[in-house]
Amino acid sequence: MNIRKSILLLFITASTVLLVSSCYYDKEELLYGVSGPCTDTTTNISYSQKVMPVLQQYCYSCHTGSFPSGNQLMGTYVADKAMAQSGKLYGTINHSSGYSPMPKGAAKLNSCQILTIKKWVDAGMLNN
Repeated sequence: MNIRKSILLLFITASTVLLVSSCYYDKEELLYGVSGPCTDTTTNISYSQKVMPVLQQYCYSCHTGSFPSGNQLMGTYVADKAMAQSGKLYGTINHSSGYSPMPKGAAKLNSCQILTIKKWVDAGMLNN
């Protein structure tokens, strides 16, 4: 009788693990579709409407104030543009070789967010 209970318990546990793991999927674009910045086909991405919200969500909490993390100050157009001009902004969010991947300790930005930053940089980093 003890063996039957053990086998039943093992079967239930294995079934539960299989069920839970089979439901996990972390590809945001596939789960929710392409929306937001990726639907914008223009090359002149608005800093205030498209870029700054992404930076506010993922960067400013660590890279503003008197003691910014990694001594990398962000949070103003001038500071954000300087970071972009140096190549650090795109290199870090794209997890490019030679750059510290950001956001630190969190998942990489999705492809739409990275594309938005790239389009803004490629268009000359306008303050629009």
